[in-house]
Amino acid sequence: MVRMKREWPSEGDLIVGTVHKVLNYGAFASLEEYEGKEAFIHISEVSSGWVKNIRDYVRENQKIVARVLRVNPKKGHVDVSMKRIREDQRTRKIQQWKIEQKAEKLLEISAKSIGKDLDTAYDEIGYAIIDEFGDLYEAFETAAEEGESALKDRGIDGEWATTITEVAKKNISPPEVQITGYINLKSYAPNGVDIIKNALGSVEADNISVQCVGAPRYRLIVKSSDYLTAENLMKDAAQQCIELVVEEGGEGEFQRELE
Repeated sequence: MVRMKREWPSEGDLIVGTVHKVLNYGAFASLEEYEGKEAFIHISEVSSGWVKNIRDYVRENQKIVARVLRVNPKKGHVDVSMKRIREDQRTRKIQQWKIEQKAEKLLEISAKSIGKDLDTAYDEIGYAIIDEFGDLYEAFETAAEEGESALKDRGIDGEWATTITEVAKKNISPPEVQITGYINLKSYAPNGVDIIKNALGSVEADNISVQCVGAPRYRLIVKSSDYLTAENLMKDAAQQCIELVVEEGGEGEFQRELE
């Protein structure tokens, strides 16, 4: 169960729940992000259309996403609606919840590596991470991309910062973007083919590849962690190719492919 620092959800929040009881007039669901809490979905809030049989829409053990309508901590009541959310909101919430499940597992792995359990991890650092980063996964992603110092700079304890970074680097792949552009290269020299081949070869690297579309057109494919870096890499590679060909009396032109 992914844990929230707050004990109760707030009105308007989207929650993930697991249905555990279905009655003729409504259903009860355990709240995945709020330990020990459950929500009630009245039959009138299950679907925007007329509901003849509630079991046509909800069943035991079904994962649902719903919007919180009312919260009464004194009575222990949380009323929610399944019909008052859009499909894209439902999809995003489930995706976010799954990501946080993964992050919680990584926190547990981090804790075990230093002889602690998940409860201790939350008490010592988990809730502090949520306060600082917004959620657990953001901290692990930051550690994987920027390293241990990025956590320490934001107040994460040294031992935890080291451990979380080690776990993050083993389990989280850095984000990757890919962009494409085209170069038209022409050489009028007797050894023109070699000139163009050498120019293109000079820019090939782990994150830059070259494909022949059909002379004189060549495709540049650049991969990077973000679009700005990718754009700069592509611009520099294209310029280098063109300059090498022009120096030998040829000509070149670059065209960025629109995404």
